[in-house]
Amino acid sequence: MFTGIIESVCRAVSAVRQGGGMRLEIDLGRDVKLGDSIAVNGVCLTVSSLRGNTAQFDVSGETVTKTTIGNLKTSSLVNIERAMSANDRFGGHFVQGHIDAVGKIKKIERKGDFWQFVFEAPKEVLDHIIPKGSIAIDGVSLTITDIEKSNFGTAIIPATFENTIFKNYRVGDSVNIETDIICRIVKKQLGEILPSGQGLSVEKLKEMGF
Repeated sequence: MFTGIIESVCRAVSAVRQGGGMRLEIDLGRDVKLGDSIAVNGVCLTVSSLRGNTAQFDVSGETVTKTTIGNLKTSSLVNIERAMSANDRFGGHFVQGHIDAVGKIKKIERKGDFWQFVFEAPKEVLDHIIPKGSIAIDGVSLTITDIEKSNFGTAIIPATFENTIFKNYRVGDSVNIETDIICRIVKKQLGEILPSGQGLSVEKLKEMGF
């Protein structure tokens, strides 16, 4: 489990395709252990070997094809977050490191010291987000400011912009998107208890005992 609060931006030492998968090495610049879970651009990967502070990850073909990890090259910069420990403060939101879809940056606009990013996303993402809800973009916990037909927007504060790979983004870049697990669970459960095609209303909630 992660929080979406990026600890550091690190550089890929190597990214080598092997069969359908990939062997990825990243200089983490800190001590980690074999078997540790690390979120790399929001994707939960497991440390399979170590050489000093350089960690090696064996990436499955599924992850390579369904996330942006397959686009990484030697010297690529990535957002890094170690899995949270039980006694950590919880600073972001529940992030699993399981990517729902890959989206694209449609617009980047600076507004004073802040930035507005607009992301194009598939329907399966847009169906599970709400204004003011949480979302993880390349592992960064963000708040959704607005939603349109095929896009959603987020406001980026200066600290997030400067301390993540957001400052390297360009319009058209692909990003990993993970929706809020709580929203997904609530929607799934309501879909199972509500009659097919029936929307949710105050009256219906009262009938169900809320």
